[in-house]
Parts: sequence; structure tokens; C-alpha cells
Amino acid sequence: MTDDGKKKLILFQNKGIRRTWFKDDWYYSLVDIVGALTDSSNPTDYLKKMRKRDAELGSYIGTNCPYVEMLTHTNKKRNVLAGNIKDIFRLIQTIPSPRAEPFKRWLAKVGKDRIDEIENPELAQERMKDLYEQKGYSNDWIDKRLRGIAIRQNLTDEWKERGITEQKDFAILTAEISKATFGLTPAEYKNHKNLPQRSKMNLRDHMDDLELIFTMLGERVTTEISQKEKPETFNKNKTVAKRGGKVAGTARKQAEDELGRSVVTKQNNLNKIKEIKDINE
Repeated sequence: MTDDGKKKLILFQNKGIRRTWFKDDWYYSLVDIVGALTDSSNPTDYLKKMRKRDAELGSYIGTNCPYVEMLTHTNKKRNVLAGNIKDIFRLIQTIPSPRAEPFKRWLAKVGKDRIDEIENPELAQERMKDLYEQKGYSNDWIDKRLRGIAIRQNLTDEWKERGITEQKDFAILTAEISKATFGLTPAEYKNHKNLPQRSKMNLRDHMDDLELIFTMLGERVTTEISQKEKPETFNKNKTVAKRGGKVAGTARKQAEDELGRSVVTKQNNLNKIKEIKDINE
């Protein structure tokens, strides 16, 4: 069951869960989740009773979970109550079913781990390093990737100091740096590497060493200029982003002249990333 690749069915607990791309995220059928985690013969009615019994859950779903169009098992379009991953986790916490217990225990462990990482940020770095190692990345690459994450965090902290807090504004400024550094916005870069645009894949996880280095250079120089000049408007921050990216872009071109090849590659690491496979009808 597909609709231009945006409407898909995935397997969960050996049962089909409908999902669709909505507002830049995957949204899953809440009724299908309930059906997968309970023995109810009528998941729709079960969900209604849950919402009535738990006023807090009912309020949460009513506020956060929209009705989105999905296909029924008879291929008819219907508006279905749906939620993203965060909403699904909230729902699972409330389901009194043995099938949901493994997920509840996992959520409890994740919560404890995150609290520990707040108290000791080095734990978060070690967890991330372990994840990249499991995906097959080299230690040398991982070191650059983690350093790049720290540089990126410093940059976003600096932007926040300048009064910029919206993710869409971060994306615009990041695109300015990328365009000046590589001649490509992140979206164009993803396309160049043949990466899915509508996925949460991080472009930087598909960069090689040099691409990561010039990304870091552009963002670090942007941070330094901003800290020095303290731009007061969004447009001034855009100008600073372009200037920081231009420094990295100039260095990239000089490196390409010496190497006799482009730093910007089509290489991606899809074969290193283990993703849940969609089952398409």
C-alpha cells in the first residue's frame, strides 16, 4: 500500500501499522497501535474508553494527535487519529497490557539514561560513539563527527544569544553556511548524495572526512565572527553565516585545486545504517 512513497504499512508485533507523512514527520494510526498491543477485538472502542478513563491522556491526544488521511484495509481513504513517535510513546505508557510492558521498561531505562547524561554529558558522548561504532564507522571518522557536533552546539548556542530560537531560522542560517562552503544547501546536498529528502537522516552522517572538516570550519568561523560582532538582526546573522561559510568555501576550493578532485562527493553511508524495512503492499 503506497501513495508516491508517502503512505506505508510497517510491521509491529507482527501486525500492520498504518502510517503517513504529515507535517514533516511520520504519523502512525493510534488504533493500529492499540490493536497491536492489546487483545481487544475492537481497538477503536478500546482507545475511546482509554481516553475517557484517563483524562490526562484524553487531553493529550485531543491536543497533539490530529486526524490524517490513511487507507483502510479495503483501500478507502479515511481520516484516522494519528500520532508521531513521541505521541506513540505517550500512548504506550497508558496501555495496561503485558505486550506493552517491554516498551514501558525500555522507556524507563531511556529516561534514566537521559537523566544520567544531563548530570554527566560525557555519558551522552560515549553513547553516541557506541552507536556509530555499531553502524560500522571508523574511530577516526567518529572523532571528527563528535567534534563537529560540539562545534555545531556552540554555534546554535551563539545564535540563541543573538535572539534566534526557531528551528526554521536555524535551518535558514545553516543553509547559508552550507551554500557558501560547498555551493549546495543541505537539501541540495542530500539530493546530490541520493539521500531521501523526507527522512530524518542526518546529512553529516553521510559525509567523508574532508566534508566534515569543511563543515566544521564554516560553522566555527561563523561562531567566531558572531561572537566578535554580535549581530542584532536576523539579516545580519545571515550575512555573518555567509561570511563564515565563504571562508570554508575558499579553503575547500584551494584543497580541490591541490587534490585535483571535488571535495563534495556522492558517497553516502546507507549501507552502514541499519533501518527498519518498510513492507509495501
